[in-house]
Amino acid sequence: MRSRQLVQGMNIALDVHRVNDVLSATPLGFSMRRVGEDSAESSRIMLGLLDAVEQERAQSQRHLASELGIALGLVNAYLKRCIKKGLVKVGSAPARRYAYYLTPKGFAEKSRLTVEYLSYSFGFFRQAKTDCLALFRSASARGVKKVLLLGQTDLAEIAALCAMEHGLEIAGVVQQKATKPDFIGLPVFEDFDAVSNSFDAVLITDVFNPRNTFEAAVARFGIERVLVPDLLRIRMRQNSESKK
Repeated sequence: MRSRQLVQGMNIALDVHRVNDVLSATPLGFSMRRVGEDSAESSRIMLGLLDAVEQERAQSQRHLASELGIALGLVNAYLKRCIKKGLVKVGSAPARRYAYYLTPKGFAEKSRLTVEYLSYSFGFFRQAKTDCLALFRSASARGVKKVLLLGQTDLAEIAALCAMEHGLEIAGVVQQKATKPDFIGLPVFEDFDAVSNSFDAVLITDVFNPRNTFEAAVARFGIERVLVPDLLRIRMRQNSESKK
């Protein structure tokens, strides 16, 4: 998963006491942001950028954009923010290029973001697993045998693992503009119309725009065939809206 790959590539020494402080910051044992929030994605980008600068992989903004999987303009904006905050300094380099270096403040911020991102990742995995197992247990009791995942994300990967515990089959993953035809061994479909495999229910695994995906799924398949992890908070909003 993206979070695991990022952490493995850091080669950074963490302060164990600091990690424990963060993990014990809430009653649940972790400091977790809700998936899909801009703050979590912003932290991921900032951490990836600071790591690339430290490892001297920031040869160009275009290279950074490719490595982080974001637009070139966004890299420029984040670099300017880092420079303004005193996290990164700029030096000249051959061929009219710039060399980027982490400042002491930048090293400290990277360490802080590492702890924050690790705690978020652990918390996300725990809640996602709990939600998926509960949904699949209930769905299996209703006779559901095949589930289609809507969104090629870390949540989809966790859902696929949880499905095996209840003997459910994953029919595939729906993801627009996917770069590969398969995901963790599952077929990937561009949209609902492209799905060629049969399925009994769909699970929302889109963490970036879950509400729209949920509404599209309900309109197409009916609310009774749509499964939603609690961590996405969609059903809570649905209930509150229906009372208005």
